[in-house]
Amino acid sequence: MAKLEYDEHGRLLFTKEMKEEYTLLVPMMLPIHFSMLQSIFAREGYKMEILDTQNSNIIQMGLKYCHNDICYPAQLTIGQLMDALQSGKYDINKVAVVLTQTGGGCRASNYISLLRKALERAGLSHVPAVSMNFSGLEKNPGFELTPKMFYEMINAVIYGDLLMALHNQTLPYEKEAGASQRLVDYFVNMLNNDFAKGESMGPKAIRKKMDEIVSAFAKVPVHPRNKVRVGIVGEIYVKFAPLGNNNLEEFLLKENAEPVVPGLLDFILYTADTAMEDYKRYGGKLLRPLVTTAVMKIMTGIQKDMIKAMEKPGCFHAPSSFKHTKNLAGKVIDHGVKMGEGWLLTGEMMALIDEGVNNIVCTQPFGCLPNHVCGRGMMRRIKSIHPDANIVAIDYDAGATKVNQENRLKLMLATARKIAVH
Repeated sequence: MAKLEYDEHGRLLFTKEMKEEYTLLVPMMLPIHFSMLQSIFAREGYKMEILDTQNSNIIQMGLKYCHNDICYPAQLTIGQLMDALQSGKYDINKVAVVLTQTGGGCRASNYISLLRKALERAGLSHVPAVSMNFSGLEKNPGFELTPKMFYEMINAVIYGDLLMALHNQTLPYEKEAGASQRLVDYFVNMLNNDFAKGESMGPKAIRKKMDEIVSAFAKVPVHPRNKVRVGIVGEIYVKFAPLGNNNLEEFLLKENAEPVVPGLLDFILYTADTAMEDYKRYGGKLLRPLVTTAVMKIMTGIQKDMIKAMEKPGCFHAPSSFKHTKNLAGKVIDHGVKMGEGWLLTGEMMALIDEGVNNIVCTQPFGCLPNHVCGRGMMRRIKSIHPDANIVAIDYDAGATKVNQENRLKLMLATARKIAVH
């Protein structure tokens, strides 16, 4: 067992010695994206394992080790980590747990503190809880996110967004079952090899790779693309994670619908854009907004290339750019609303409708006030602008029944098909 070291505040540190010996456990959110992120960390010498467990014990663990008033995503992520630690699968003297931390006003910034309390209650206070952040909120000698890693992680996110969008637009219509998934697996494996070697990371190489991916999906034999398209928005974890939304995408596919899920990059751009908005409104040091502007230029450039790649074959729906989504959001909500998903949640609904996706599921996790304000709270305003919008807010919490959620989804789909007929 590595020697335990603490900072001046008594926080257990993840040391360089631990990096050599410890396995880092991370809750799953996006399978495609996280697989590539795992490859980047593996190349840098980290032993990282993404947890994809979905057993019923996870929420019980979350309720046991978190206050029952905390938001549902906290209960799930902490519950999944605690379930893993107590499963007997890992050497608890050589394991650490990881959660992301944005530093915003959302309570998600405090998940890491809640996790440490859970570890202490379970008698596992010797297990390091590592904050994954790029804003210097917490630092550990053995866990460093370098500028190179950040750039590669953004590439992984954009590749993930592209594969997710193409898969969702191909899977519902494929003539040969499994054709779309095989392409996803093939390209994820190829990209993982690239990330493992640190290869093909320049803009030109990325554009070429994206064109190759889009071209391959465009060649998949498909039936006419005539299914009801359903957008999925909401709190970031519950929107993306199958564990958080009771396998919402799978349910929509079974109901003969096409899921449309906005990408992860928009959320990253939104968190960066927040720094710019703060500077415009409140002033402060110029260095951070200058750096943020440069980083956002790189990210929006990559997103622009992805959109162009998706538009080339003429058979796919490309997502809106971040700039367009922000402009649409500004028509109904102020850009200063930035707690949690803030104005981005409203903007994603507006962008989906602008793209012709009038049917939207707004995933509402228990305890997420920003989500209820910027999601459910903006539905009436959005419908006043777009009367044909068919938006339903579905509550996700430890006590919500799957049957009730699915019945409300079926009602939304019935309304969608009725509108399509007329």
